[in-house]
Parts: sequence; structure tokens; C-alpha cells
Amino acid sequence: MDKPLLAFVVGTRPDAIKSATVILELKSHLDRCDVLVISTGQHREMLAQALGAFGIEPDIDLGIMKHGQTLAEVTSAAVLGLERVFKERSPQFVFAQGDTTTTFIASLVAFYEHIPFGHIEAGLRTPYIDNPFPEEFNRRVTGLIATQHYAPTAWARDNLLNEGKHPASVFVTGNTGIDAVLRVAQTTADEWFPEYPGRVCLLTTHRRENWGEPQAAVARAVKRLAQRHPDTLWVVSMHRNPKVRETLTSVLGGCDRVRLIEPPDYAPFVKLIKRSFLILTDSGGVQEEAPAFGVPVLVLRETTERPEGVEAGSAKLVGTDEQRVFEEGCLLLESPEAYQRMSRAVSPYGDGKAAARTRWAALKYLGIESDEVPMWH
Repeated sequence: MDKPLLAFVVGTRPDAIKSATVILELKSHLDRCDVLVISTGQHREMLAQALGAFGIEPDIDLGIMKHGQTLAEVTSAAVLGLERVFKERSPQFVFAQGDTTTTFIASLVAFYEHIPFGHIEAGLRTPYIDNPFPEEFNRRVTGLIATQHYAPTAWARDNLLNEGKHPASVFVTGNTGIDAVLRVAQTTADEWFPEYPGRVCLLTTHRRENWGEPQAAVARAVKRLAQRHPDTLWVVSMHRNPKVRETLTSVLGGCDRVRLIEPPDYAPFVKLIKRSFLILTDSGGVQEEAPAFGVPVLVLRETTERPEGVEAGSAKLVGTDEQRVFEEGCLLLESPEAYQRMSRAVSPYGDGKAAARTRWAALKYLGIESDEVPMWH
């Protein structure tokens, strides 16, 4: 009997990072299955960086991204490209991760082609279908289609069950992002700012709903924090989107103790998270990764689909109001007690075995036995 072909569809840096450990896990079982990695190229350069950190190269690159194209253009190009690949290669199972447009389209085309679909990092929800935009819509629709749902936490599982998903289709695996960050933290990537004796603080902001004035307000708050706390060095990892860069550069360019940097490759970025004293971010992945190293996170959003960190005390929702961001930053930079409460919180996101749990569930669905790992509690 031929081995089943399992296809992974990735398009962005988070897709690559959180799919990589599952790809490697299944590639360690090539006696039982074959693995195909498909890149839509939604965020091509950053995707290549992330996959490269794990020694993975796409087998197929659709190259759909063009400068200035709309979500509708991304969507239509991905639909046509994936339809062609699925018809040509006939995978028996398709995986995609999270809430990107690539993930939504991968699930949709798998549905059109009657191919079972596994959703990595399933069950994240906010109360509003357009916040974050378009991610909340993407993950909800993907949840309607998925054959198997790999929920990172019990909270995510409960969201899926409350929506009527069959309990046998939902698996609490832990977050594959924790697998990735723990794996990469052991590499020999260079340390950041070894000569700097003070505190390093990190800002990342890229979400569409924060473009423009919200990002400018955050940047002004960071400028004030740097001025008030002369022992801090603020590192701003600038997303490649020109709108984001223009806003951050206009406010923070030339500021003392503020470093505007290109987005680091994944392994150096993990080292930067470890080096940081405090992180301000609107990134979902960073919300998960930082608690693994005891780094407090101020979340630059009004809602989050990752409330476990907020409930555990490792993260706090602060939005994008300039004064609020400034005051919350001052609290953690000036109060050892407040800082310790957040830095000592236990990460609720996983134990580094999510990929193995995902591998077991997917192969089991295909009638293939493999070593089982108890689900994440």
C-alpha cells in the first residue's frame, strides 16, 4: 500500500514557525507517510527566514505576493494555486496553522477537493469577527471546515466544543510555538547587546487594525519611556510593511536609546526575546513565546484570542492609548513587585510536545499507529 501524502500549507512567518516542528515530527516518520511543504509566498522573505531556522525548504512555492495587492487578490491567487497543486499531487491530508489568509484558503480548497484538513492552533477566539481583522474571520471559517482541530489549550478546546465541534475531532496538544521556541533557544545564535549593561525592551507591532494613529501613539509612548528611563535600550523590530515602517520611523527615528532594526531571522529573534526585560507587542506568537522565558508582555490590543496568558498574569492587555501604554510601561520598569508578579507567572501554553501529539492524532485518523503522547493539561 502506498504511503499517504501529508501536505503542509504555509504563507507567513508564524505559519512557518508553528508548522515547522510538526513538519519535522512527521518527517521523522517517513516510513509511514510522505510530507509535502507548500508555500503560498504570502510573506515570502520572512517565511523563508523562519523555515530556514529549522532546515526546511518548501517543495512548492506559489509566489502569490505582489506589492500593494488587496486581500481579495491574495485570496484569489491562493485559491487557484492551491487548487492546481492539490489536483496534481492528491494529498490525503492537509495541514495549516493559525489564522492567516493562507490558512483559510488552504482549508477552503481542501474542502473543495474533499481532502481531510487538520487545523494547527485551533479554537482561538475573540468576541468580534472583525477584530483582529481579518484573522478572526479566517480562524472561525477554518474551524467550520477542519476535520481535526489541534487546540493549544483547554480554553481553545472549550471554544470549539461550544461551537458544536465533535469532541472526538478536538485534541489539546499545547502550542507548537512553544515546541519551536524551546528548540531554537538551544541553538548557538549570537546574543544581543552583550556590551550593554542596562535593560533591553522590545517593541513589535504589525497588525492591520493598529496601522496609522494607533501605532504612532504606541511609538510616542515608547519615546517617552526611553526618555524617562535612561538605563533602558528600546529595540523596535520593524515589520516589512511600508505603512508600519513609515509610522515607526517618523516617531522614533533618531531617538536616543531606540534601535530600529530589520526583522531578525527566527533564531536570533528568540534570543532577543530571551534578552528582553519587557516586551510591548500586538503579535500573538510573541504573547506565547515570552512567558516561556519569564518576560512580561504588554499586549497592544483591546482584545486577545490568547487570554490564558492574561489569566496567568504573564501578559496584560493595554491597547494603544499613548498614556495607558506609557503608564503600564512605567509600572513594570519602576516597581520590582509588579514586575516579579508577571515574570514569575507560569507559561500556560505548552510543554514542547505539541508536535508529537499532532502527529499521533493525524496518523491515527489515517489508520496509522505511532507513539502516543498524553494530551496537554
